Amino acid sequence: MKTVERKPVVRQYELVEKVKRYDPHTNEGLLNKAYVFCMKVHGQQLRASGDPYFYHPLEVANILADMRLDHYSIITALLHDTIEDTLTTYEEIESLFGAEIAKMVDGVTKLSKLELQSASTPQAENFRKLFLAMSNDIRVLLVKLADRLHNMRTLYFIKDPDKRARIARETLEIYAPLASRIGITKFKDELQNYAFEHLYPNEHAVVMEKLASMPQSQQMIENINTDITNVLEIGGLSGQIFGREKTPYSIWKKMQKRNITFEQLSDLMAFRVVVDSLQECYQALGLIHSNYIMVPGRFKDYISTPKANGYQSLHTTLIGPYNQKIETQIRTKKMHEVCELGVAAHWNYKQHSKEDELVNVHDGTQYSWVRSLLEILEHADTPDEFLEHTKLEMFNDQVFCFTPKGDVIALPKSACVLDFAYAIHGEVGNHTVGAKINGKQVPLRTELCNGDQVEVITSRQQCPSPSWERYVVTGKAKAQIRKFIRIEKRDQFLELGSNILHKVLNKENCTYDEKILAKSVKDTNYQNVEDILIAIGEGMLSAKEVVKYFKPYVVPTASQELIKIKFAKQQDVSTKIPINGLIPGMAIHYAGCCHPLPGDSITGIVHTGKGITIHTHDCQQLVVNANEDEFLDLTWSDTPNQEFNGRLKITFVNNQGALALITTAISKCDANINNLKIINRSSDFWEILTDVAVKSSEQLQTVKASLRTLSIVSQVERQ
Repeated sequence: MKTVERKPVVRQYELVEKVKRYDPHTNEGLLNKAYVFCMKVHGQQLRASGDPYFYHPLEVANILADMRLDHYSIITALLHDTIEDTLTTYEEIESLFGAEIAKMVDGVTKLSKLELQSASTPQAENFRKLFLAMSNDIRVLLVKLADRLHNMRTLYFIKDPDKRARIARETLEIYAPLASRIGITKFKDELQNYAFEHLYPNEHAVVMEKLASMPQSQQMIENINTDITNVLEIGGLSGQIFGREKTPYSIWKKMQKRNITFEQLSDLMAFRVVVDSLQECYQALGLIHSNYIMVPGRFKDYISTPKANGYQSLHTTLIGPYNQKIETQIRTKKMHEVCELGVAAHWNYKQHSKEDELVNVHDGTQYSWVRSLLEILEHADTPDEFLEHTKLEMFNDQVFCFTPKGDVIALPKSACVLDFAYAIHGEVGNHTVGAKINGKQVPLRTELCNGDQVEVITSRQQCPSPSWERYVVTGKAKAQIRKFIRIEKRDQFLELGSNILHKVLNKENCTYDEKILAKSVKDTNYQNVEDILIAIGEGMLSAKEVVKYFKPYVVPTASQELIKIKFAKQQDVSTKIPINGLIPGMAIHYAGCCHPLPGDSITGIVHTGKGITIHTHDCQQLVVNANEDEFLDLTWSDTPNQEFNGRLKITFVNNQGALALITTAISKCDANINNLKIINRSSDFWEILTDVAVKSSEQLQTVKASLRTLSIVSQVERQ
């Protein structure tokens, strides 16, 4: 086990004085009360390190006090484990410290319980619940991040290596990105480095060894600091210059991304230039660029277009005094505070200003990225889908584009026009038919660049296509598209299932009654009547299995038996002539342009000496090639006892065995393939035309529904 240097625990008067220094209005009595209560209820409890347990909440409170948080957050930190780990109740906390603190403690407690369950509960569900709790009061997340940070500092004391690895991975994948998203750089860096050390100990040791072998780097940083300071002073500016080596984790990630060795890295140092005003930021940039060589393509202006978490700075990369690349960030003191503390900068002593009284500054929804993730949470179907989309939102670099009115839309790198449309509003995205970038008409899949002005063109008749999901990169767009397709398919399967069930019931002389089916739901694996009908439409449940629930309510009569006999006779006649109104022996041709099937509305075209060609009622060839005087309105006989060709266009993923899955799905619907033609083939997708032998349009619809349930199938259309 690694030896960890133990720091002296913060004392009661030290914590209170620290808070009072930045917030003279703090409730000193309540702070003291919480400190004493924390020590009392945790009593003789010990941590894995052997230290008294109450050291932990004290350190969490001290971390938040260093960030100058309000006394509500400090008290919550002191009490955050009391409900879970002691006999203290929510009601007791509420009576002693008030409703606001009790709610925050309860929020942190719920998140802590999720951590204990995480060995058996999917990470996605944990994160979903964490985000819901955080969105109510973002200070809950601040306390939780400080809690996680102190736990990571003492992770070496946990003996179980699997548990250490699980906590470290959760920290790297969830908590560090969240710290980054709310702008707390110091939390993000420390969480990443601790997780890196536990998950990849060998790689961490190598990077640390390489950094230690560069004793001249600190002197080099000091010299560059002095050099930049002189450049600014000669130009009439004064500012603070901070230089540092990049963190071990960021160095390792850069090595992984570029596939290079440590020695090949040229930009190991980063410098911050902090000045007094916004105007001086751009003056400093001009002075620095005029004295050093700027690396092309490495300048970013996050002052005029801030990041989603409020971060502002000018970023540029230079060839410095030692002919090394150095990253430089230029910002004001206020921007630097936001950079270091993120949203926590809103909870220091300035919380009492009148401006803060106008809005609920504790509500996480004031931040655009929180609103965006909440919208994803609303539209995602499963926790895993939410986690997938949320990671997309949190890990990507950004591009900044503009609406025609000049509003800035921040999007991940590689975002396309559809991402832009969905970023404006879900309904705008769903009805997008086209767009103009900088006044030029472009396809929906066009990738956006920084500074593009985008005009979205919509139509109420437009709706999302499954293929759209291949173009978009934002979690919000993917969630909206999937939701629409899911609802559309559900409605189609519901209608199809209802039609199939009614048809089978008619054959069995049963009458559909929803009340009967509702009574029988408890005998099935489905939640309600709608789910049963959808399952029938999807082909997951046979309608014949459902008919048995209606049979006990059928009372056969003599008239019903006569109807059966009459229906059977009609069936015999209809096998000879599948279409009503035609003379037996007349030549009948089924149009190859529309492939009419029993169940379709049909029209016949009379061709002198050649017979009649049958088209669907909406076939375009009726308009192009026929005179209305030659039209015949026809109907199918009740049960034409023969097979017809139904043509389908199927788009599917080019995976091994994909064609076999498709043919099997068609076969399971009691249909045969008469012909198959590949019309488009790429490394990713195939498009085929297939003629399927079916007895009705309903059966073809069943085939379509069965194919759509396959994960490899992107689109199925009748031709």
